[in-house]
Amino acid sequence: MKALLTRIAEYDGNHPSLLIDLFNELRPPCASNTEQASRNVLALCHLIEQSTVHGDGLRNYLLRVVGNRKQSDLYSDVGIFDGTGFFTELSQRMRWKVLPPAVNKSHFKDIFIDVFHKADDWIWVSAIDDGLWQHLIETLRLQESCDSPVSRRPLHEILDGIITLSHRLTALGLDTHLVRVHPAIEAYDSPFIALNAEISAYVQHYHEFLQGSLGVRQDERQALVLITQCRDMLRRIRKRAPKTGISIRLTQLIVRMLQTIKRMETLLSFLENSGERRHRIAVRLFKDLVRASNRRFSLRDVISTHTSLLALRVTENAGRTGEHYVTTTRQGYFRMLRSAQGAGFIVAFMAVLKVLAGKLSLAPIGAAILLSMNYSLGFMLIHMLRFTIATKQPAMTAARIAASIQEAGCNREKSLDGLAELCVNVFRSQFIAIMGNVMLAFPLSILLALLWQGSTGEPLASPEKVRSLLHDIDPVHSLALFYAAIAGVCLFVSGLISGYYDNKAVYSRIPERLRQRRSLQKLLGRKRLYRLSIYVEKNLGALAGNFYFGIMLGSMGTIGFILGLPLDIRHITFSAAYFSFSLVGSGFDLPMHTMVLATAGVMAIGMTNLLVSFSLALMVALKARRVNYRQWLPLLGMVARRFAEDPLRFFWPPKGDRTVSTTFVELEEKKAA
Repeated sequence: MKALLTRIAEYDGNHPSLLIDLFNELRPPCASNTEQASRNVLALCHLIEQSTVHGDGLRNYLLRVVGNRKQSDLYSDVGIFDGTGFFTELSQRMRWKVLPPAVNKSHFKDIFIDVFHKADDWIWVSAIDDGLWQHLIETLRLQESCDSPVSRRPLHEILDGIITLSHRLTALGLDTHLVRVHPAIEAYDSPFIALNAEISAYVQHYHEFLQGSLGVRQDERQALVLITQCRDMLRRIRKRAPKTGISIRLTQLIVRMLQTIKRMETLLSFLENSGERRHRIAVRLFKDLVRASNRRFSLRDVISTHTSLLALRVTENAGRTGEHYVTTTRQGYFRMLRSAQGAGFIVAFMAVLKVLAGKLSLAPIGAAILLSMNYSLGFMLIHMLRFTIATKQPAMTAARIAASIQEAGCNREKSLDGLAELCVNVFRSQFIAIMGNVMLAFPLSILLALLWQGSTGEPLASPEKVRSLLHDIDPVHSLALFYAAIAGVCLFVSGLISGYYDNKAVYSRIPERLRQRRSLQKLLGRKRLYRLSIYVEKNLGALAGNFYFGIMLGSMGTIGFILGLPLDIRHITFSAAYFSFSLVGSGFDLPMHTMVLATAGVMAIGMTNLLVSFSLALMVALKARRVNYRQWLPLLGMVARRFAEDPLRFFWPPKGDRTVSTTFVELEEKKAA
């Protein structure tokens, strides 16, 4: 490294090759070896402190490399999404992975990318303590050359970057997608326009100040006030999203505006501070730029950034629906039981229809369509009658728990206590829903099978069909649990579909569009059409989720047959009905071990359905809300302690109304109001 510093001191040009060599010396052999990286930076600081020639030579070289190139696009572009759409940007990054864009050596942004050319450079750069980077800046004594034109060039470029960001933010603030969600932007003075005027005046004064033609310049305080107003407006728009809906385009727009505002604040803070504080801001900006330049081709980043807010809205819609699946009192507990029994009543008839459909000689596609319609229409009917399918609960209640974890923060004991009580209520509600489904589906299926046999003289399930049904729910000698896991995935996907269509109903203004249809007004009348539009607004997501869930269940076996893959589904309520048909078909003469195995299979299928759908839904909801594992692991521990102290509460509601969760739930309701 000493020989390299000597070469730099003797060099009087501005070619970046020596700068690239310098960071090659600082770069550790492995990006995760942060101790080696820190020692390398310490060694560089030591060599500069030991030799004035090396320090002056490196400082002057850096000023020449940076000062003779355009820098504003480094500050205004790197780390901020451009104006392309989500799919355009995704395809562009895929192309760049194969053939990167051309390099322009007159722009420091491209030099910066060349210096940190390894995709994992940001790891060791970020891991090095900020204080060590600040020590390197102080050792170089960059402030001693602040009077030269070359050293003032970066300040002018930062100002150009700020004005570029300001113009872009103003244009984004008047975008039609944003105005559609928040019309007040046009009705009143827009803070984005006011900010642009303030930034333009600020930049003009600062340029004149640097050139010496102005003794006193304008400060940044008014600009920061307007920036705060812009951020508040974006916050209000995000809060309105559950009512107005959100799209990928609007999601990208909000993300880009927030990135722009954050970068403007950073650059303004850099200009308005000096000494150690300016160095600290410079180090944070440097680390952000290195990470952004390394991740500029990352497909994962663009997908994660664009979908997080959209996923949040989808899971929030599911979470609001999930509130109806959680009971906290005995009255609600028995109401859930009756609702689940109603669903079990309908499922028994659906199971009979499925067995009868299996007797028809249909082509695979025809059979898939018939089974899908049986499932879809049955599930939609269950929803329209306000009954409850137990396995539909996890995808809804998981989002509710995730929202509660994020809002409480899991930092205070009272919040954890309320969340633990919510988890107990969720478990108890799902338990009684399962019991309600099976309690009615099982005996009613026996009754229907007996009625069929008595009226036709033939069993609903033939001996061959009995063997097939028992094998299908056998947890040991078949793929029943694997198929139950597939059904759990379908349940999870149906929950996402429900959230998507709930969002679509609001964002696309489907109820308003229905009410505007003159043909529907003539057919139904204004009052009926209004009631229909309100019903669609509140139930479109649930109906769509149930419809597509039925399609997935009915077609999964056919897809597996066509592809030659072991694909099928197992659902607890239908499995209980099939067990009933097997009992009747065998004349209630099944061996004891077969009955025990079938009972265990039904229970295992139900647990697999619930665990898979709940785990997937909770994982997505937590990720969408950026909740890390440290926030929910303490919650699991508290729930486990509650089970050890009073396991009965997980299955039977205590006397009286809500307990510890009362304060927490009331707080949630007050916040929602």
